[in-house]
Amino acid sequence: MVSSKKYWLMKTEPETYSFADLLSKPGRTDGWEGVRNYQARNLMRDEFSYGDEVFIYHSSTAEPCIVGVARVVRTAYPDQTALNPKSDYFDPKSQALGASRWVAVEVQAIKRFHEPVSLKRLRAEASLASMALLRPGQRLSIQPVSEGEWRYICSLSPLVACDVAERETAPLSL
Repeated sequence: MVSSKKYWLMKTEPETYSFADLLSKPGRTDGWEGVRNYQARNLMRDEFSYGDEVFIYHSSTAEPCIVGVARVVRTAYPDQTALNPKSDYFDPKSQALGASRWVAVEVQAIKRFHEPVSLKRLRAEASLASMALLRPGQRLSIQPVSEGEWRYICSLSPLVACDVAERETAPLSL
């Protein structure tokens, strides 16, 4: 039986929005907004499905790494930050249209890696050589991950369930 679930990697700069920030939201759920690249938008709009799983990847850090796993719990809807002039993600063209040209999805944190899986570690794994993240020039903030790549990466570090008690008693140091 072929699985219809898809797997993704979503990049974020932790000083802007980290996995710990997602964990701090009610129900560990938040909108993934502010994506302003057409290809990434189209993936979110056309390819994301309820229940798809997502690696949360911290980029633009001393040691970029995959820190956790989230699940898509709401598929594409208009990203309202595009219409808010006070938002960092304001889009004058959307305002002129009277509707957002951009989409958001909601994701829920479900697991974190006991030890984040660093970009250096990913590059060292021959089994991941064709992964989109590791291709030269690949800068897209939303990327597909094959099921094989997903399973392999999940085997590199134990995954720990994210629950409310953990969030309240043991803040993550990611």
